[in-house]
Amino acid sequence: MAMATLRVQSGGFSSVLSSSSVRLLRSQCVRRVAVQQLRIHARTEFSIESPYGPQVADAVKALRPEFEDVDTLVAVNLNRVIKAYANARVGSHHFSGTTGYGHNDAGGREALDQAFAEIVGAEAAIKHQFFTFFSLLLTSPSTGLVYLFIVQFFSGTHAIACALYAALRPGGELLAVAGAPYDTLEEVIGLRGSAGEGSLKEFGVSYREVPAQNPDCVIVVDNCYGEFVEAIEPTAVGADLMAGSLIKNPGGTIAPCGGYVAGKSKWVQAAAARLCAPGIGMSAGSTPGDVMRLLFQGLFLAPQMVGESIKGTLLVAEVMAAEGFDCRPAPRVRRNDIIQAVQLGSRDRLLAFCRAVQKNCPVGSYIQPVAGATAGYESEVVFADGTFIDGSTSEVSCDGPLREPFVVFCQGGTHWTHWALALEGVVQALRQLK
Repeated sequence: MAMATLRVQSGGFSSVLSSSSVRLLRSQCVRRVAVQQLRIHARTEFSIESPYGPQVADAVKALRPEFEDVDTLVAVNLNRVIKAYANARVGSHHFSGTTGYGHNDAGGREALDQAFAEIVGAEAAIKHQFFTFFSLLLTSPSTGLVYLFIVQFFSGTHAIACALYAALRPGGELLAVAGAPYDTLEEVIGLRGSAGEGSLKEFGVSYREVPAQNPDCVIVVDNCYGEFVEAIEPTAVGADLMAGSLIKNPGGTIAPCGGYVAGKSKWVQAAAARLCAPGIGMSAGSTPGDVMRLLFQGLFLAPQMVGESIKGTLLVAEVMAAEGFDCRPAPRVRRNDIIQAVQLGSRDRLLAFCRAVQKNCPVGSYIQPVAGATAGYESEVVFADGTFIDGSTSEVSCDGPLREPFVVFCQGGTHWTHWALALEGVVQALRQLK
């Protein structure tokens, strides 16, 4: 059988190829052409293009130095958490649930106690989870360990109220030295509403808003939205007591609910007695399912999640200020919490802002937020909170009371890009109202 040949000449040399070699060469050429065409198609049809418009894109570019500073803060705070977990010898056996009185707990509460206390620099603390759950860690001063208690709180307001009732008695006085309290604390203090429900005022505790002036005061800090925003916590620099919520910063977006109280052991134990009853021990209380794992993991994730929230609020301020709105804090100003306030000036703008954010939430994007009465608030409030944890403000969310000057409060975010995407809709919605 005759063999077909092909003479190939290149650079002064020539060779003879068989028909099989010719077929192989042809197939390789076809394959290379196909791959090249696929790459060209991918570049044209599947290229990654920025989803941001020029307004948001310019803001992101301008904020790169601030974002780098936030990354450094995250590293510092995460390092503190890692060291605390190592010192507490956190292991997978600490994540198991319990039933009944919870006497068969595998040490999870004590480990979480010890780690959280070290992280916030407190002498003692109460850190809550979903079901009634009490634990007590009392350590000899000679060991250098701190006190920490874990109990049941369902919100930051609940935890703060316990802290206030722990430190105040009839005839005492509550001083607000950093401005007026948040709306939900007004009824706890007795400034409005809740007659006959046991406010501080009804127990004979007076209230004043004054500048700091008495070094002998018991310093109680509402630390909601403040955890991990700086490299040190209030209890590490002398605060007697602080309280916060686990569906905010320290829950890392995955804690199912709760709050904490931390500070000097005297006041923490008093808060614990207010929460349960005087004289009742703190070593009982069950923890069903994998709630303990969520608390440990959430606290570990918290520095990173807070960092993303800070970046998100920096971006909100940058974009909204460029649109002509008054922002507090101002753009590129160092943060003390994860909240960004934007003064919108009208009811329509406030509703439009929240509705645009809701459309960009992973849960309930089809829901249109409307203003309504909410427990603890004097005015109608509108919320955008398409979150996995109901009411979580460590995820992208915003809200505002329907009253002058119509301020929207933005917070949360598992990644700053979520706010970047939401702001595209916000800017468009607000421009349509002009």
